[in-house]
Amino acid sequence: MNNLSVIAGKSSENLAKRLSKKLEANFVRSEITVFPDGESKITLYGGLSKKKSIVVQSMDPPVDTNLVHILSLISKAKEVSLEVIAVIPYMGYARQDREFLPGEIVTMKVLGKLFKGVGASKIIAVDIHSVIGFKQFTIKTKNVSAIPDLARYFKKLSLKNPLVVSPDQGGKERAKEFAKEFNSDYIALEKKRDRKTGKVEIKTKNIEVAGRDLILVDDMISTGGSIIKATQFLKKQKCKRVYVACTHALLMNDAEKKIKKSGVTSIISANTIPGKTSLVDVSNTIAKAII
Repeated sequence: MNNLSVIAGKSSENLAKRLSKKLEANFVRSEITVFPDGESKITLYGGLSKKKSIVVQSMDPPVDTNLVHILSLISKAKEVSLEVIAVIPYMGYARQDREFLPGEIVTMKVLGKLFKGVGASKIIAVDIHSVIGFKQFTIKTKNVSAIPDLARYFKKLSLKNPLVVSPDQGGKERAKEFAKEFNSDYIALEKKRDRKTGKVEIKTKNIEVAGRDLILVDDMISTGGSIIKATQFLKKQKCKRVYVACTHALLMNDAEKKIKKSGVTSIISANTIPGKTSLVDVSNTIAKAII
């Protein structure tokens, strides 16, 4: 029996397969049966290592269902393996890392208790939305970046005088990291979001982007509101093409169609969430974090 097994949750099967090859680990697949009331029954196929198991499952929509799945997979792995590492490429609930308005529940604190309770010894995430959320956990955590992988992909494209742009000040460091890897300049727009309505407004004044290809860099795209607003603003400044580079492409409610309609040439994302934009493989980056 191999000293290492990789257990694939259904939302991350392809990524788990790639990871198991890189780690030369025993691959264990899972099958899901859904009962009429929505309950899931999970069955594993493949031998689990007595030494260490890696559970790979993203918490993309349906978030709550995938959360129950990963907790169940960790619990089963812990019955056999001495050590269980949970790789959660897309960590859901990371936006709920503190009490923004009175009475809000800090769900990341709940998750920390759940993952510890089922037997995870360590959590590895890729570009978690807020690292502060991991401060709510009492087990080991590690956040790895997909930015170098994304930047390498963009180096293959023929871009004209490219500029890296963050759609808000919160993503400034991310844009800076991408620009460093990509060997270009970067800027960060100033955005204001109404916490109650969710409405986004660009506060930045005129900027010099005329004739340049732009790469909008973000950690995740849900409905695409911020990207659309940023693109519309940048297009008014007479930029050339606008590309979007993001780690997690959730793309809810026809977001991809709306983003393209706003003037974006192409959306490129990592394979933390499977989809047609997920062209950048992060299995090597995750493998390094495990080794």
